[in-house]
Amino acid sequence: MEKSAATAQVTLDKGSQLKSAFAGIVILATLVVGYLIYSFILGSPGNFEDNDPANHPLPGNYLGIIYKGGAIIPLAIALFLMLIVFSIERVLTLSKATGKGSVDVFVKKIQIHLNQGDVNGARKLCDEQKGSVANVVNAALHKYDLMTKDTGLDREQKMMAIQKEVEEATVLEMPMMQKNLVIIATIVSIGTLIGLIGTVIGMIKAFSALATAGTPDAVQLANGISEALVNTALGITTSTIATIMYNYFTNRIDSLTYAIDEAGFSIVQTFGSRN
Repeated sequence: MEKSAATAQVTLDKGSQLKSAFAGIVILATLVVGYLIYSFILGSPGNFEDNDPANHPLPGNYLGIIYKGGAIIPLAIALFLMLIVFSIERVLTLSKATGKGSVDVFVKKIQIHLNQGDVNGARKLCDEQKGSVANVVNAALHKYDLMTKDTGLDREQKMMAIQKEVEEATVLEMPMMQKNLVIIATIVSIGTLIGLIGTVIGMIKAFSALATAGTPDAVQLANGISEALVNTALGITTSTIATIMYNYFTNRIDSLTYAIDEAGFSIVQTFGSRN
């Protein structure tokens, strides 16, 4: 039995380490993939005149046009890929936190069972629903049951104990719901800044071409303007999508938190009215 418990603990520790390393692995992987996309897909010779990446892109070839955005493009692509990966991860995690059914319906059913004094029925609903909201409610119902049998505390102390259980269970669930959200928030700002850096570099090249004595270097001028505009477009696009996703996930978390508060309040008030 001791060996089995030790093995289980080691497994849990390894799982926790993998989850902690997920963000770092994704960041490194997207940086590598971004560079590969830039070098071998966007920079493919077939995208340019005379099969030479140093020349202009073929007419209407957007891959070549993006390639001309310069050395900042791989980083911009990596940021966009990070946004996609972390958005998918957040969607899956928050869906798991929500549980199997509608949270609003679940909370209403819990209230009905509590009004009927059916704590066991309410806990069965939690087992069926699963997710963060159900976990918090189940913990509160367990405390509810214990306080019903406890004769050493008065009613106010018991209500405070149940409320404290709700708060502690919520604190345990919140990190899972908010994890990696800060990365998306960071991409909101970094996306625009990376695009701005690429824009400034492109404009420097463009003005350098205009400053050439005699006839301006038309190729360098075109490349500089292209670099500036492509980086601007990628930066703004990434930042805009990141802003939308961040607001969406924040709203989802607020909805779950509100449902937890509503259920916790109902449990505490029901206990107070029945004991």
